[in-house]
Amino acid sequence: MAAVIDIEDPADGRVDDFRDLSDADRRPDLPGRKGSVIAEGVVVVQRMLESRFRPSALLGVDKRYGQLAADLAGVDVPYYRASAEVMAEVVGFHLNRGVLAVAPRPAELAVAELLREARTVAVLEGVNDHENLGSIFRNAAGLGADAILFGERCADPLYRRAVRVSMGHVLRVPFAHLPAWPDGLDLLRDRGFQLVALTPDPSAAHLAAAMTGERVALLLGAEGPGLTERAMAAADVRARIPMTPGTDSLNVATAAAMAFYERVRCDRG
Repeated sequence: MAAVIDIEDPADGRVDDFRDLSDADRRPDLPGRKGSVIAEGVVVVQRMLESRFRPSALLGVDKRYGQLAADLAGVDVPYYRASAEVMAEVVGFHLNRGVLAVAPRPAELAVAELLREARTVAVLEGVNDHENLGSIFRNAAGLGADAILFGERCADPLYRRAVRVSMGHVLRVPFAHLPAWPDGLDLLRDRGFQLVALTPDPSAAHLAAAMTGERVALLLGAEGPGLTERAMAAADVRARIPMTPGTDSLNVATAAAMAFYERVRCDRG
């Protein structure tokens, strides 16, 4: 079992990896600092424990330790047990979820390895909103997308808010950054992926009709500007989700979910 260590002093240096999570100048989950991965809440911590992100410590109230006891069997990391008041002083705000886990960032997965068995992947360009990013990972996990690839100008998927919004699925759905943009898309085309660029352009093909490949890469752009023309030009086909008149576009995470579902529906035919 994880070793339980009681923390009564908020200044205790043993919990520094959890300190000042709301302070932009000190946050440990920012890449320019320690770059730690922070999991919040029982469900997200459980997903971290099942993932390649190996926690180095946990901080939580006694009740959450009881809920995680079975998951922590055989896990050789400290569980720093504290009151809700001490936790709030450490992290900088009251944490309703009652438990945190911290893990170092492992090496990023290789694109070629990630694509080896994949049939459906999302490729993101300019998606820099952490809530949208987390939602895309949650949708990918729930609707069977195999991986997420990043092009230019995307937010950090391991930022604390993205991990939380994804309900920990950012720790489960594999991801990697393409080595060049948009030239890196050739890595997918060389492996037999059809590149489908999502756009609200009314001249684009309907999404269901456009996805004809056995392996499909869905290109999604930032909310508002969408995909750049360079990315659109690199795709094999442009596709749109039919919408009622007067609606110009969907939230990018919603659009991704619909595209993932359409892949599932077509597969089950």
